[in-house]
Amino acid sequence: MTLSAAPRISCEVLETRADVARIFNIQRYSLNDGRGIRTVVFFKGCPHRCPWCANPESLSPHIHTVRRESKCLHCSPCLRDADECPSGAFENIGRDVTLDALVQEVMKDEVFFRASGGGVTLSGGEVLMQAPFAARFLARLRQLGVHTAMETAGDAPLSRLLPVANQCDEVLFDLKIMDARQAKLVLNLNLPRVLANFCHLAASGICVIPRIPLIPGYTLSQENLQRVLAFLQPTGVTVLHLLPFHAYSEPKYRLLGRDWTMKGIPAPSADEVGALRQRAEQAGFQVTVGG
Repeated sequence: MTLSAAPRISCEVLETRADVARIFNIQRYSLNDGRGIRTVVFFKGCPHRCPWCANPESLSPHIHTVRRESKCLHCSPCLRDADECPSGAFENIGRDVTLDALVQEVMKDEVFFRASGGGVTLSGGEVLMQAPFAARFLARLRQLGVHTAMETAGDAPLSRLLPVANQCDEVLFDLKIMDARQAKLVLNLNLPRVLANFCHLAASGICVIPRIPLIPGYTLSQENLQRVLAFLQPTGVTVLHLLPFHAYSEPKYRLLGRDWTMKGIPAPSADEVGALRQRAEQAGFQVTVGG
């Protein structure tokens, strides 16, 4: 089953509830989404259309069904129902979960959080599309002594961002295309709002960690990096994460029936990444390659 292209949506208009979230995955034992061993909760729905998106199943806020040909028994008649499929070939992408149920689910990993200094990270999609739930969920985790983080592009009204960020020990904040016109045209991203939100978080004393995805043809350039560095220097933030592009998500696009526009694009070479890292370190930043 294929998935038609999702319409562009906005963080301002998605109807959300504070007691139920729509998620599509919970990834345990992650080492790349904050400090220590993390459990990452992936939220459905995203207002952006990054060509390199690693989670294309997150773009639509709706629950949808896919079919894995490798598992299909070609039953006749086919019920096309994930709950009834005998081989598991049909799979629902997305599910609704209550606040209490999600807390209970992630706290199964508490022993790993305590041993490693890790915790729970909210990712997506874009978490801010379900901000009321995210804020309540993170607040509950902090009451339980769990380290909290979120990954975000920061492209939402401050009234949606701030309640969630205030419940985070770390905010992993993506900075992508640093040209406002291109950011809007390519990503559907409001760059002036993103930068204003970043500055507000930094000035508020929230631990915000900027991250640059290094994408050939889009952000993998000295010019784009220099714009990031020039923006960051007045904020007082001195750490920076560089996230090299990879093609690990290509099978997801095939499963969803989507075109992978980055097909054939190689990952950045060690020399390319090294040159950008050196430039940032020379500017006084503590650089980490990877999450």
